[in-house]
Amino acid sequence: MRVGLQVPSFTSFGGPDRIGPEFARTARDADQGGLDSLWVMDHFFQISMIGPPEEPMLEGYTALAYAAAVTERITLGTLVTGVTYRNPALLVKTVTTLDVLSGGRAWLGIGAAWNEEESRGYGIPFPPVAERFERLEETLRIARQMWAGDDKPFEGGHYALERPLNVPAPVSRPRPRILIGGAGEKKTLRFVAKYADACNLTNPDEIPHKLAVLREHCANEGRDYADIEKTALARTDGSLGQTVDTIGRLGELGVDHVIFSQGTGQDLTEVLAAARGGATDPGAR
Repeated sequence: MRVGLQVPSFTSFGGPDRIGPEFARTARDADQGGLDSLWVMDHFFQISMIGPPEEPMLEGYTALAYAAAVTERITLGTLVTGVTYRNPALLVKTVTTLDVLSGGRAWLGIGAAWNEEESRGYGIPFPPVAERFERLEETLRIARQMWAGDDKPFEGGHYALERPLNVPAPVSRPRPRILIGGAGEKKTLRFVAKYADACNLTNPDEIPHKLAVLREHCANEGRDYADIEKTALARTDGSLGQTVDTIGRLGELGVDHVIFSQGTGQDLTEVLAAARGGATDPGAR
């Protein structure tokens, strides 16, 4: 079982002058503690489930590049990038840059976008949901093409790229891993089976059914279901026992990689490092 940490809030780190040092400490502790992944949200305003929009929020890829410089082995990604936020070729170039500078540790975490408030706040187009999914599929196709080293023109319904050149190539082989966030059964999980290396689910009660749907999409796409990493976003009260129990319970549901979201005021790196070791010990539960 792999264990990761998501940092969705920077409020408890202190004022702007303290956010950098405290985020660096968190990243180093997670890396040195043996955690498998470090994630930030790709939002520009704080989201309502965590706090008011005025809370501090860092741009995701700049934050990950900073984390890459102070870590050595932990993988790095956004959970997840809204497809409408960036030109797709620029997004692929950004993730490639992160992958090169981190020595092959970048994820492309992506989804169809949902936060209309911040999109309108920043003047980012926020098309209807059907179009957002169309853009998501085109972006996934562009990513796969660019990471294959193919710079021939791309013509889609929403994006036209004359020459999607991507040099240098990523360090990851065969390319950075793609994680798609969301649990939609008709499109999201089908896109996972067709284009991605990992899914991300959030509701434990739905996980068995959603994974069954994913398995069916894999069969239809001729994809080995076992090749897809099943990740889940989880919360913990910070106690070792509850954290290990959550890891075990999600593992029994078919999850390969549990990503714990760090609540405001929490410091989960030490307990997650201990839980990761305990969860691999059959006598720990």
